[in-house]
Amino acid sequence: MRAVAGIGLRSPHIAEVAHDRPATGFLEIHAENYLTGSPALRTIERLRGDYEFSLHAVGLSLGSVEGLDDTHLERVAALAERLAPALISDHLAWSVSGGRYFNDLLPLPYTEEALDVVVGNVLKLQDRLKRQVLVENPSCYLGFAHSTLSEPAFLGELVRRSGCGLLLDVNNIVVTAHNLRLDPAAWLADLPASAIGEYHLAGHAVNDADGEPILIDDHGSRVSEGVWSLFDAVLERHGPRPTLLEWDTDIPALGVLFEEAARAGHALKVRAATDARAA
Repeated sequence: MRAVAGIGLRSPHIAEVAHDRPATGFLEIHAENYLTGSPALRTIERLRGDYEFSLHAVGLSLGSVEGLDDTHLERVAALAERLAPALISDHLAWSVSGGRYFNDLLPLPYTEEALDVVVGNVLKLQDRLKRQVLVENPSCYLGFAHSTLSEPAFLGELVRRSGCGLLLDVNNIVVTAHNLRLDPAAWLADLPASAIGEYHLAGHAVNDADGEPILIDDHGSRVSEGVWSLFDAVLERHGPRPTLLEWDTDIPALGVLFEEAARAGHALKVRAATDARAA
């Protein structure tokens, strides 16, 4: 996929996009919303003639020690075969235990033992899909005392051992760095740049926790200026990639999403032009 900006297509906007066919770089959908036949899925299939798609899963539970749920995996694989998306991704997290699904992307310790689990699950996923998948860095609100690897080092080893790519969520870096008191620039410096296949941008909330501000990755507002600033630094370091504007709560009018995506698209074009002049 070209290094263009797109939007996350959510249910309130499907009919409008299907009717008006507005211009955008690509559309991304959450896989778990389309695992069974529905009128919405048939609309998505019709849109495939006019747009490239990214398929973003939220429930494969790549960090689950129990392994991937075969039924869920088969449903995601069937959807991928049906839509043939340009990109497929999920999160560095777990959400299943004992057959019970949790409505959260839960953190895992960054240890060799956890790395073995995630590598095995990613290899199984890629083998079933017969293609590379991208793994997204999570938003973190706490760190595990017994982690032996930094998050970038963990991701780097995951890439090396599994051959997966990375979905770099810039908002998640800002959230994690603030909450865990990390340096975003140092975080980026340790990342395997060549593995990055997509960027995500989103808004976050600022909550009070016993007098200390904590950032919450709620995808419910415009992208903050801090995230835009880090996005510029990411582009300078790693170059343009397909970039997705996410908005999942308090979803606004479609035009607001396109305004945010246009800003991302402008940043991509400026960086591409700068890189071309320097080449």
